[in-house]
Amino acid sequence: MLTEERRKEIIKILKNNEEPITGTELAKKFKVSRQVIVQDIAVMRAKGYNIIATSNGYMISKLNGKKKNIKTIVCRHEGYSNMEEELKIMVDMGARVLDVIIEHPIYGDIRSTLMIDSRMDLEDFMEKVKNNKAAPLASLTGGEHIHTIEIPNDRAYKKIIKELKEKGYLIKGE
Repeated sequence: MLTEERRKEIIKILKNNEEPITGTELAKKFKVSRQVIVQDIAVMRAKGYNIIATSNGYMISKLNGKKKNIKTIVCRHEGYSNMEEELKIMVDMGARVLDVIIEHPIYGDIRSTLMIDSRMDLEDFMEKVKNNKAAPLASLTGGEHIHTIEIPNDRAYKKIIKELKEKGYLIKGE
């Protein structure tokens, strides 16, 4: 298979899947190395495809399609258990946690795509964080961070804000 054909197929696969697909899975499918897939993804991004890398693999962002109810919230907490509790509050109210952003004093905004929208996604994410002994991104800013969330409705958003405030995590909601 030629390079361009493979890239077109990768785009088709990513467009037709709601769940992320790992570079390893794509590499096996096309019988190439994972590094070849990483290069393909970089080229396709440069061509304007909105491919995002999550902790579970690649996907095409659907945010350009129908209008979404997107909000940002600023939170502060420390430690893994607080991070898990904060994310649980959001997903339990039907939100999809799109990313986490920190405002670093030297490097500016640092964003990491999360795409967590269920307890199962959250469990997988927390397991990866713990297994890799990865410090939360917010540890660079004293626990302060921003989440972009997609919410099902304003009622859910109000409940998220209320519960985060009660737990002492909320600094500011949009």
